[in-house]
Amino acid sequence: MKKFLTILLTVILIAGTLAGCGGSSSNPGNTATPTDSSTPEPKPASKEVTVYSPHPSDPLNDGVKEFQEKTGITVNIVAAGTGELLKRIEAESANPQADVFWGGGADSLAAYSQYFEKFIPADIDQIDKNYVSSDNLWTGESPLPMVIMYNKKLVSENDVPKGWADLLDPKFKGKIAYADPARSGSSYTILCTMLTAFGKDDGKGWEFIDKFVDNLDGKILGSSGDVYKKVADGEFAVGLTLEKEAVKYVIAGADVGIIYPEEGTSAVPDGIALVKGSKNRENAEAFLNFVLSKECQSMMAANHMRRGVRLDIDPPEGLPPMSEVKLVDYDFSWASSQKEDIMNKWKEVIID
Repeated sequence: MKKFLTILLTVILIAGTLAGCGGSSSNPGNTATPTDSSTPEPKPASKEVTVYSPHPSDPLNDGVKEFQEKTGITVNIVAAGTGELLKRIEAESANPQADVFWGGGADSLAAYSQYFEKFIPADIDQIDKNYVSSDNLWTGESPLPMVIMYNKKLVSENDVPKGWADLLDPKFKGKIAYADPARSGSSYTILCTMLTAFGKDDGKGWEFIDKFVDNLDGKILGSSGDVYKKVADGEFAVGLTLEKEAVKYVIAGADVGIIYPEEGTSAVPDGIALVKGSKNRENAEAFLNFVLSKECQSMMAANHMRRGVRLDIDPPEGLPPMSEVKLVDYDFSWASSQKEDIMNKWKEVIID
């Protein structure tokens, strides 16, 4: 009898357990689902952005400081020359380490555009269309007119050159500061500018360059920074350089002046671009929009004499508006896609 009661009790307990399971699964009010412990926790939003930049330290640091204070996003800067950084972006393309490239001539960015992604600035309607690439793979952020800088102690008022052609005058032989375009991005732009001014397609441009090189008298400088420094120091009478560098000496009261060549010059902008495969894209886009904002562009004009690309800001004090600067029809595509051929021709000229 005791054995029978034990068996009966066991059957009742099993039945109750099955009934409880069935009731739970059929209850329409029970919407709980099992937790999958293998599901990863969502990643927290990134609070940093990596920027590769060849900019001088002062405008670079000011821009970064303003952006970090405004957004709370940490900017990791990698600073080096334009060519070095672009080659690094190319080498890292399978696993990008940069989010933004900020600085360097737009013709250099155009040559590496396959490593950038399309980006349309939030304020695109306020940006001069002349400084926006047709494919939106880079945006200009500061036009850089090329100028002839001269030392007033070495060049009389009557002898001040009016344009590129005057650099062929024998009185300037061996007295022209010009950096090697194989090592200087701005000098390469100047080379392309002079070729364009005198005829890049009919051979007349290279005829001018051949005579120009002869007047350099073998003196070709190693960096663009040497040009304005050596003209200001009186080592050279004239130099071919960036407006933004030369004007610093004018403002500081040095005995130098600047000329916008009468044949026309170029104003290739420094550019900014979104790196393809950016790991912090949202922050990268925020950085690009900040650099192109009225706030940042106005600050750069006031503090660093950098022209802006926006239509709603004035040029830095003391500089003429771009509408008053005669420009050549500078071909970005030609300057970037034909760079190897142009540099090979340059080497032939300086060797002859």
